[in-house]
Amino acid sequence: MRRAGPGARTAAPANTAPPADAAPAAETAGAAAAPRAAVREPLRTEFEFELPRGFVDESGTVHRNGAMRLATARDELIPLRDVRVRENPAYLSVVLLGRVITRLGTLGAVHDGTVENMFASDLAFLQDFYRQINAEGHTRAAVACPHCEESFEVELAGSRLGES
Repeated sequence: MRRAGPGARTAAPANTAPPADAAPAAETAGAAAAPRAAVREPLRTEFEFELPRGFVDESGTVHRNGAMRLATARDELIPLRDVRVRENPAYLSVVLLGRVITRLGTLGAVHDGTVENMFASDLAFLQDFYRQINAEGHTRAAVACPHCEESFEVELAGSRLGES
C-alpha cells in the first residue's frame, strides 16, 4: 500500500460529489493564476555509473556497472587520518572512493583495496564522477548553444571519458 506524499493527488470517495462550483472555479483559477514554481526533484543520494574498462576481480570477472552515493563530511575527513594518505596525499581519492562506492557489479563489497586495483582510466572516471555528483548535487549541467543561445540541460552521468 502506497501512501500519498506531499503534492500527491488523492481521489475523492466514490459516494461524494464535488461542490457544484468547484469545476468552474478550478478552471478559472488555473487560467488566471501565474505559472507554478518548478517542481523540485526529490534528493537523490545514489548515482549509477558504468566504468570505461571495468574492474577485473581475482576470478577474471569484469565488473563495470555500479553506484556511488553522495559523500558526507565524515567521508572526506576520515581518510585524512589514514597513514597511507599522510605518506602519499594522492592516495586520498582511493580511500575516499572506497568509502562512497556502494556497488560494483556482483562484488560483495567495495573498499579502498578494490579501487587501488582498478585501471587508471576507471580511477580517473570515478574521480570525475565523484566531483560531478558532489559539487552540483546532480549529474546534469546547464548549457547554452553557442549559435542560437538557447539554454538547455545535458546529462553527464554515465558518459565516458572523451565523449561529449
